[in-house]
Amino acid sequence: MKCFVTGGTGFVGANLIRLLVSQGYTVKALVRPHSCLDNLTGLEVETVTATLNDEALAQQLRGCQVLFHVAAHYSLWRRDGEALYQSNVLGTRNILAAARAAGIERTVYTSSVAAIGVPADGHIADETYQSPPEKLIGAYKKSKYWAEQEAHKASDQGQDIVIVNPSTPIGPWDIKPTPTGEIILRFLRRQMPAYLDTGLNLIDVRDVAQGHLQALHRGKTGHRYILGNQNLSLQDILHILADLTGLPAPRYAVPFWIPLIAAWIDEYVLAALGKSPTVPVSGVQMARQNMFYCSDRAIQTLGLPQTPIRQALADAVTWFQTHGYVPASGPTKGIGA
Repeated sequence: MKCFVTGGTGFVGANLIRLLVSQGYTVKALVRPHSCLDNLTGLEVETVTATLNDEALAQQLRGCQVLFHVAAHYSLWRRDGEALYQSNVLGTRNILAAARAAGIERTVYTSSVAAIGVPADGHIADETYQSPPEKLIGAYKKSKYWAEQEAHKASDQGQDIVIVNPSTPIGPWDIKPTPTGEIILRFLRRQMPAYLDTGLNLIDVRDVAQGHLQALHRGKTGHRYILGNQNLSLQDILHILADLTGLPAPRYAVPFWIPLIAAWIDEYVLAALGKSPTVPVSGVQMARQNMFYCSDRAIQTLGLPQTPIRQALADAVTWFQTHGYVPASGPTKGIGA
């Protein structure tokens, strides 16, 4: 079986391609012009350089049976709203149309829990929940919602599409890195004197990759599956990292109004004066909510693995250390424990 993969140079996509190659699938990967190809080094993968909005994508997809549409533009900056819409919404519309024209048999579309949102009453969300799009915080979450609607529309029109919604992946090959990878790096670099009182659903990125493959074989057309594992407060995550590394965890939580004011000044005032902002307002606003999710449907229907989060965090630390993101300070405590 030949698979066409978008987003293969990124975190989830690189782990998915590694899994597909190890399982004997033939992989053709879409890479954008000027993309960093380090995550594909050494892999037997055919690459094609194009964008999601390329008019000739159908030609590139021909000969493949499966499409994994993993690629998405990620940004929390207010200035990037149009770019997010062009890539995530219109790009998804275009590649799904190209898949239909090319005769792709089944598509696995990578959405996100960002498209689902968070219940206002604090309940843990599953696939049946949906925040109204106007309640989603920031242009990124809204773009992922509208992109997922493109997948539903195409499915309603007869395309065989399964939707997966990863929560917060952690693990190896976080080359950029992701915002959660940045949290781990700031901890390792001793750049986190305090923390925000928020929460995330974490999952090993390799389990996310396996969830994609299981969705290909077991997923029901038109259904979505949350690919997640454990709900943890940020404080709990930092304590696990402290236990793994021997580094001290920050002891104090920062009131939300402090980073919110700093982000507002950064993005709305300093950016207008020509300075590069460093803290997006929408990122701080998101952190006011515990982003907790239930993955029972994916576990029961797809057989989604649930690697212990402690192990995933340990592997992320080791990967960052061995790839030069932080100095390796001897063996990491607790790996395999």
